[in-house]
Amino acid sequence: MLKLLFTVTSQIMYNEIFKDRIEAGMLLSDKLKKYKNSNTVILAVPRGGVPVGYVIAKSLNLPLDIILSKKIPHPLNKEFAIGAVSMDSMIVDEHPGIPREYIEKEIDRLRKLLREKYELYKGNQEPLDVKGKNVIVVDDGIATGNTLLASIEMLRKSKPSKIIVAVPVVPADTVNVFEKKADEFIYLMVPEYFRGVGAFYEEFNQVEDHEVIRLLKDLHPA
Repeated sequence: MLKLLFTVTSQIMYNEIFKDRIEAGMLLSDKLKKYKNSNTVILAVPRGGVPVGYVIAKSLNLPLDIILSKKIPHPLNKEFAIGAVSMDSMIVDEHPGIPREYIEKEIDRLRKLLREKYELYKGNQEPLDVKGKNVIVVDDGIATGNTLLASIEMLRKSKPSKIIVAVPVVPADTVNVFEKKADEFIYLMVPEYFRGVGAFYEEFNQVEDHEVIRLLKDLHPA
C-alpha cells in the first residue's frame, strides 16, 4: 500500500509508487466519494486513462465515456499546436499568416480521425450528454498537460455543471495551472522530480485498443 505523508485540502500525497492503474483508480475513487450515485459522468482519456476511469465508475456507480481531442499542428512545425479540436468543438489561437483554409482542412481531417477512433471504442453509441452534469475527467497521469487543458477548454462549451480533473500523478509545477482551469483538481502524488508518468507505477503496460473496448462494454453492454 502507499504510505500517507500529509493531506492538503482534498488531496493525499504519497511517497511510493502505485502498483498499477487499478490501484490508482481505487485511491482516486476514495477521494471522489461525494459524487457517488450523483448527476455525474466519468470521461476517461484513452488509452491509459480508461482502466483508471473504469475503476472509478464502477466504485461510484457512474456512467463512463471517453474524451478525445487532437492538437491542430502549425503548417511549418507539426510539433507546435495552434489549437485543438474535439468531435464537436474546437479552439484556435490567433496566428497571423496561417491561411484559414489550412485550419478548416485540418479541423475536418482531425474530426474524421476522432470519429473513427470513437467508433472503434464505442461502436454506434452516441457520446454521453454532459450538459448540466458534473464531469470527472480522468487520466493515468499528467506530463505536460497541454492536450488535457485544451480538452477542458473545449468541454466548457458543452455547458457541464462542473469539471473535475482526477489523476494519480502530476508534476509539481503543473498543479497550479489545473487548479485554475478545472473547477476541482484531485490528485494523489506530486513529485518535484518528474520522470514521466510510467515511472510512478510498478506495472505500466501499454493499454491496447481491445482492452479499452472491453472495459467500456463491461459498463455499457450493447
